[in-house]
Amino acid sequence: MGFGDNMLVGYWPAELFTHLADHATMVEWGGEVVNSRANGEHTSTQMGSGHFADDGFGKASYFRNLEIVDSDNSLSSAQDISILAENTNCYNIKSSYNNEWGTHFYYGGPGKNPQCP
Repeated sequence: MGFGDNMLVGYWPAELFTHLADHATMVEWGGEVVNSRANGEHTSTQMGSGHFADDGFGKASYFRNLEIVDSDNSLSSAQDISILAENTNCYNIKSSYNNEWGTHFYYGGPGKNPQCP
């Protein structure tokens, strides 16, 4: 896994992922919050920065320049990503593409709020 301009963050040997020895069929990026609904209310745990996707740059969390290593061990830009948010009053996501950021998305939210009881 890499970050930024050629900064290696980690490596996981193939032996750890025997079911992925040939190839993956899906790649996921994003966030997840466990919501046990204690006291019958949604958790107040924020996702990302705690801002909704529509708040955009400088507020909402984001992933940009999404790339996948292909069968030739070359990076290729992720195309036509699908997005999913289960409770958009608590957390949401918005994807886009431009020449500077490539395929990217903003995501997050505050958790419990007046629209997310």
